[in-house]
Amino acid sequence: MNKVKFLSIALVAFGFTTYAQEIELAKKAIDAEKFENAKAILRAAFKAKPDNGKLAFLLGNVYLKQNQADSAKFSFLRGVAAKENANFNYIGLGQMDLDNGNVQAAQFNFDQAVKDIKKKDIEQFIYIGKAFTQSEKPDYKKAILNLTKAKTINPNDPQTLLALGDAYYLDKNQNEAYAAYRNAFDADPTLVRAKVQLGVLLKEAKAYAEAKEAFDGVVAINPNFGPAYRELAETYNRWANSDKDKYKEYTAKSLGYYEKYMSLTDYSLASRMRHADFLIINKDYKALEKEALEMKKLDNVNPKILRYLGYSSYENGNPEAAIAALKEFIEKPTSKIIGRDYLFMGLAQIKIATPAAVGEAKPVINEAMFMSGVENLRKAVDIDKPMANELNEIGKKYFDQKLYKYAAAIYEVATSNPNSKNYLYDNFFLGYAHYFDNSDKEAKAVDVVALQKADKAFENVTVAVPTTQEAHIYRARVNALFPETPASQEQMAKSYEEYTKVVTAKGDAELAKPANKTKLIEAYYNLAKHFGKKDKVKANDFIAKAILIDPADADLVNLQKTLK
Repeated sequence: MNKVKFLSIALVAFGFTTYAQEIELAKKAIDAEKFENAKAILRAAFKAKPDNGKLAFLLGNVYLKQNQADSAKFSFLRGVAAKENANFNYIGLGQMDLDNGNVQAAQFNFDQAVKDIKKKDIEQFIYIGKAFTQSEKPDYKKAILNLTKAKTINPNDPQTLLALGDAYYLDKNQNEAYAAYRNAFDADPTLVRAKVQLGVLLKEAKAYAEAKEAFDGVVAINPNFGPAYRELAETYNRWANSDKDKYKEYTAKSLGYYEKYMSLTDYSLASRMRHADFLIINKDYKALEKEALEMKKLDNVNPKILRYLGYSSYENGNPEAAIAALKEFIEKPTSKIIGRDYLFMGLAQIKIATPAAVGEAKPVINEAMFMSGVENLRKAVDIDKPMANELNEIGKKYFDQKLYKYAAAIYEVATSNPNSKNYLYDNFFLGYAHYFDNSDKEAKAVDVVALQKADKAFENVTVAVPTTQEAHIYRARVNALFPETPASQEQMAKSYEEYTKVVTAKGDAELAKPANKTKLIEAYYNLAKHFGKKDKVKANDFIAKAILIDPADADLVNLQKTLK
């Protein structure tokens, strides 16, 4: 009898040890971003132990990390029906509720998860905290609240501290994040992800040399920990963009480290997609197209692959293929559209609408296609304001070809974001483009709406930087093109006068420049004409200043005679 009892206890202990080892192996695979490996471990373990709901929960979590919501939900629902540890799966379902914006349902599920736990149980609070952190609609304060409950029970638990570090980091509390990551690694020196995150804090602080040193330290501890190489790749990518002298060298290192990261993961669709996103950041579109075609072999259904094909096709000189791929992607109901999708769609349409110029002749623009492209650029900026930064060079290309109407259309979209880094520059060229598009037209033919936009664009520049003399004189010229009204004439005179004041205030060197002399004569001449009917003294003062610059100018002399 004792032998039987001993054997039973031994088998239970062996089974528990095996289960614990499987859980630990799966967690390490997840930390190392070997998601296919983790799924294989968890699927096999759950098949062998279908009564253990925690295995189903961990498996569902991996599916969530790979954006496979249907598979995740299926796994959580199987876990809820299990005899042991079923409560963990309510956390997974709660995270999915958060993703869908149903906070009340999420909280109900989280309450179910902790309803019958023991006083010293902390894992449920850790995973609820992670759910709030990792959701598509996160709530970092609630994550910290739940993780603090776990920390109160066990202040030195490394997983609690690591999860707290993540929540604080994403909540922009770098000091608390640093303390949590450091304490997590001190509590468990094998928890290298905590040490990686210490490097991430340095990277985010733009301390790239120190970040590299931190990641090198992780590699020294565990040369096969893939995420350390991914962080090295991302560090060198940012470093390259901040050190133009070493841009090529650091970009090459960045791409090399990412390949190393890929070799240490599982080349799953999810890791390939992350690689594709990184290639977009590095603008390596040849490699992106190659990666997209490889992904298509793995999954011909996932809509995100169409995004990668659209981007790479455009950059690799095939706008027709880009439009086809992006149109299909945007029309799919499951696609999560971002601003860049419309940006590339718009750019591809604009490219097709603009045939190559023959000789010195201007290209004949396909108006409907071009304006459809501009509308997509507008959608891009509406969704993601920084997309406006991408339009500066495109607008300048059309401006340089003297396709002013089309340049203006692009600059109008670019200036819709007042926080764009090119905002003033784009306003300047928006005003220029509208002015030049109307400067050769007869008075009856000018586009008054376009001139109003030009006037506003130059006003934006002069308000921000009042010493921008060119904006003043072009605003005067724009108002001179308007059908003559008291308001336009007054603004014309005001802008001409501001131009003369700005140039004069800059001193003799500025006044001596030939281009400025010509513009000063223009300004004084038009001011003299403007004031000639209502203030002869002022008019004569202006014409006298013009004649001082060029006494031989017949038009100036004749106007002076008229004013006497």
